[in-house]
This record gives sequence, structure tokens and C-alpha cells, in this order.
Amino acid sequence: MSELYSLFLKHPRISTDSRRIEPDSIFFALRGANFDGNRFVAEALGKGAAYAVSDDAGVAAADERILYAEDTLKALQELAREHRQALGIPILAISGSNGKTTTKELVSRVLAERFAVYATRGNLNNHIGVPLTLLAMTRDTEFGVVEMGASARGELALLTSVAEPEYGILTNIGLAHLEGFGGPEGVRRGKGELFDYLAANGGHAFVPTDDDVLTGMATERDSLAAEYYSISLADGLENHLEGDYNRHNIAAAVAVGRYFDIPDERIRHAIAGYVPDNNRSQRTETARNTLVIDCYNANPSSMQAAVGNFLAEPLGKRQHRVLILGDMLELGEWSLHEHTAIIRQAAQAPDAELLLVGEEFARAYASLPEKPARTTLCPTREELLSLLNLSPVENALVLLKGSRGIGLEKAIPEL
Repeated sequence: MSELYSLFLKHPRISTDSRRIEPDSIFFALRGANFDGNRFVAEALGKGAAYAVSDDAGVAAADERILYAEDTLKALQELAREHRQALGIPILAISGSNGKTTTKELVSRVLAERFAVYATRGNLNNHIGVPLTLLAMTRDTEFGVVEMGASARGELALLTSVAEPEYGILTNIGLAHLEGFGGPEGVRRGKGELFDYLAANGGHAFVPTDDDVLTGMATERDSLAAEYYSISLADGLENHLEGDYNRHNIAAAVAVGRYFDIPDERIRHAIAGYVPDNNRSQRTETARNTLVIDCYNANPSSMQAAVGNFLAEPLGKRQHRVLILGDMLELGEWSLHEHTAIIRQAAQAPDAELLLVGEEFARAYASLPEKPARTTLCPTREELLSLLNLSPVENALVLLKGSRGIGLEKAIPEL
């Protein structure tokens, strides 16, 4: 057993932010493009950290409570892998272009009907977040559900090597992080790294038969054990999720539950009990409007599905329809084409009002030879907020959809 893991067993809390030090924790001085955690090691120890890990030999020499590592991030990842191996519990990894977090929430709730489950909290799904998720699991944890995000080739290969999952779900292969992956085929190959790991290590993948891309990816890997299921498993189940596209996420949770012998009654109970509260697939009634809030993230695939579902939805008690759409980020050279396509899709409803937020949508709108009616450009979120304050939206069914960096949730109080 490594010296660091022996210390972790005595001090099983990890801190990476000196502003929020866990008492009696081990502080990892991570480096980034705009920060160097080594500058805050002394502060972390002063605030109650028991030990610190630093990749600066000079800093490490200053105090016997500071351990030196050649690469602090790699040390964190190796510690997480060692802990995962010591726990010896089943791990299910979830990745994909859209729906990762919703699927993670549903799957973890279904599994919790039988197991003591620990699942990824918040957005801790990257090269730092996945190790932190694993290190938060305890001897009482019976099953781990780990969300894995990736924006470039090689990232899922790294995350799976740390978490060593026995089971995996790819929610879909869409047009997300096109710039980092280098295009649609790069997305397919990059996300396929989860299947690659499972195939090489005797793992099982849950694969929807209704998705030709995913079934094709599964059959390409001869040694991959696949558990196939239909999205019809979601039919008739009570849920609080907006959008027909969430049937895919619900069906995945049902398939996992049945594989692990959870009774259908308990599966239905778990799915019906999940109420989203993180600006994903939420419906909210305000004093003036009905809001469909899905602004935690956006890419062309999820945007197209959200807009299509919204335009097909009856107005109900509301009198008109408003789409507030924010830029889709990290699309690189594909950005203009994809934003233009979304504008054209949204403009198919001539009675709907369209508010476009961000420079990418503004550029796409300017490129259109024929401008759609009832469309307003807001190059920044602040301009959107000002517009909503001066011209309030009343008695409308409203969709808010955009990348997290646009921050459309700030508009909710104005609606």
C-alpha cells in the first residue's frame, strides 16, 4: 500500500480548493492555466488540512506535512484508482453527447432501491472530478455510478483507466464539442473509448436497439458484452422530465434496474420520484408564464431535440410561444452552420417569438438571406435581461435553452 493511500485511509477527505478546506483533509495543490495551487499550500494547512500534496520541491521541503509528487494531478488520479480497487465495488460509467446527468440521476435512483449507491455530484465528471467522485466513496458504498464528460479524444480513455468500470452506458453520439473532437467522426471515436475499455476488460455495455449508431459501435467490438434494450421500456412510466427525448434516459434506467433484478414496481417508484432541479428538463410555473428550462448545457443535437419538442407541445392555458435560445459553445468551424440550422428550425413556427442570445447566433442570423419574422437579437445576456425588463413576456409558454456559459438561468426571475 502506498504511503499516500495509507494517509488517505486516516484522513479520507480530499480538498483541491484552498477557499473551501475540509477539516482533517489532504489538500492537492493542482495547477491550471490560470492558477497554481502550490501558492496556497500553507493557507490550506493553516485552515485545517492534515496534509498537502505538492509538485514543487521547494514548497514540499517547507513542512513535513507536505508530500512531494512529480505530478499532483496524476497523484490524485492514481490515489483514486487505488481506492477504487480497494473498494472492489461495481462501477457503472455514463457518458455520451447529451443526457449524461439526467441518466445518471435516474440510474442511481433506480439502483438505490437495492444498493447503497454513490453517484457523481454536480458536474464532477472530468479528469479532476472523476477522481474526486471515486475518493468520496466509502466502505459503506455498494455501487458507484460515475458520470464521465469528454471534449476531446483520449479523455474517456483516461477516465476509464482511473475508474475501471465494469458497466457502461453511452447515452447517444451527437454533435457536441465538435471543436475538441475534430468533427462528428471524432466524437464517435472519442465516446467509443468507453466501449473500448469495457471490451478490453470483460465489461458490459447497456445499448439501446433503437439507436443505429450505438448498436453499430457495440457490434464493431467483438469482445464487448452488450445488454440490448428498447426505449419502449419508458412507455407509460410516470416522470417529471420535459421532452420526448428523455424517454431514452428513462429506458436506460429501466434496463439497468432489470439487469440488477430490481422489481419493476421499485423501478417505477424511483423514476417517478425524480424531480429535476438543476435547470435540466424542468417545467416551472411562474405568476406570468410557463417555463421549460433546459439551459444547463446545449449542443446541436440537444438543441434540435428541445426546439422540436417545444414547437410540438400544445400551448395549454398560455396564449403564445417564446423561444429564448443561447449560443452553443465549442463548435469551432461548425458553429455557423449549426446555429443557422437551429434558427431555421425555430422559424418554422410563424406565430412563435424568437430571442437569440450570443454572438454565434447573431453571426448566424446575419448570414441568412431571408430573416425570419418575430426574431430579436441580444448579443449578450445583459441585453436579454434589459429587454425582458423593458418588454415583459406575459402569458407565454417559454423555452430557455443554451450552453451553460451563456447563463440563461439568470433570465428566470424576469419571466
